[in-house]
Amino acid sequence: MCFLVSASVFACGGSSGPDQIAFSSDRDGDTEIFVMDADGTNVRQLTTNEDRDFIPSWSPDGKQIAFSSDRDGDLEIFVMDADGTNVRQLTTNEDRDFNSSWSPDGKQIAFFSERDGNPEIFVMDADGTNVRQLTNNDDWDMSPSWSPDGKQIVFNSGRDGDGEIFVMDANGTNVRQLTTNDDSDGLPSWSPDGNQITFYSYNSDRDDDIFVMDADGSNVRQLTTNEDRDFNSSWSSDGKQIVFNSERYGDPEIFVMDADGSNVRQLTQKGYTPRYKP
Repeated sequence: MCFLVSASVFACGGSSGPDQIAFSSDRDGDTEIFVMDADGTNVRQLTTNEDRDFIPSWSPDGKQIAFSSDRDGDLEIFVMDADGTNVRQLTTNEDRDFNSSWSPDGKQIAFFSERDGNPEIFVMDADGTNVRQLTNNDDWDMSPSWSPDGKQIVFNSGRDGDGEIFVMDANGTNVRQLTTNDDSDGLPSWSPDGNQITFYSYNSDRDDDIFVMDADGSNVRQLTTNEDRDFNSSWSSDGKQIVFNSERYGDPEIFVMDADGSNVRQLTQKGYTPRYKP
C-alpha cells in the first residue's frame, strides 16, 4: 500500500536563529533532505544517500531532524543533527516505520508503522527505545501530529470508511472524530498556539485543497482554492504563515501563504514535505 504522509511540526520553547524550512527533494537524482531559509534562499543539502531520505521533522529545540529512509532496505526512522551530521537509526523493523512527529518536550517521537499488518500509530522514546502502540484498528491510522501542550495527538484514519481527522489523548485513549466529510481529510498539523488544525481535503478528481478548523473540529474554513492539488501544510513558529505543497504548476513545489490563505508565494523548484523550524 502507498500512502501520502507528512511529519508534524511543534511550536514549544523554540530555538534561536533565522526561520528555516526543512524539506525533501529529488533534485540530486534521488530523494534527500534539504534545508532553506524561510524565503526560499540559502538551500543546503543535509543527506547524501543512494536510497530515499524524506519526511523531515524538527525536534522542538531545532537541534535535530528525524526523517524516514529506506537505506537499510525498508522504511525506517532515523535522526540526525540539524546540520546533517551524526545520523542514527531509531527503528529496525521488517515492516515500514515512517512519518515521525516529536513530542513538544522532545522526549518522545510518534510515528506510524505497518508492523501489525496495517498502519497504526506508535510512540517511542527519542532514542528509539520503549516502543508502544497507541492505536489498534482494522483500518489505517497514520500521520500523527502532537499538540503543542503535549496532551493530544491528532491523526487521520480510515476507520469510518474514508479518510477523516481524529484526535486522541497522548496515551492513545479518548479517541474523538473531528471531521465528517464525504471526501477524505488528511495530513493534520496543529497551529503553534494549539487552537487550530490545518489539513487537506481530497476527492476522486484530485482537486485537493488546504483547510483549517478549530481544534475541536468546528469552524472549518477553506484556505486554498485551486484546480490542482494543494496539500501537506506546516505552520510557522509565530503562527502567521503556512507552508505547503502544491501541484498548480505541474510537479509538487513548496509554497507559503499567510495564515488566512492570502499572499501565496512559491519558494522552490523541486521540493515537498516542507516543515518549518520551531
